[in-house]
Amino acid sequence: MEAVQRISGGAMPGFVTDKNNPVGYVIKSLQEFGQESIRLVRRCTKPDAREFKKIALACGVGFAIMGFIGYTVKLVFIPINNIIIQPGA
Repeated sequence: MEAVQRISGGAMPGFVTDKNNPVGYVIKSLQEFGQESIRLVRRCTKPDAREFKKIALACGVGFAIMGFIGYTVKLVFIPINNIIIQPGA
């Protein structure tokens, strides 16, 4: 029979925890990712009001710039499309 290991209160076959096995590789990788994600979330802190305002301002300026670029491109290409679509009219 296969060796059985105890993992988080339940009995699991050994291939589940063996990184050389494809199933074990996926399971171990997901487990490590989960542990690292939990560690990251615990270390993160909420931004204070000043930092939040700076981030909001930067995002707002970025949205405005992207909107202006999109509007300008659309404004330039409307006459170009009219010239291309109606060559003889």
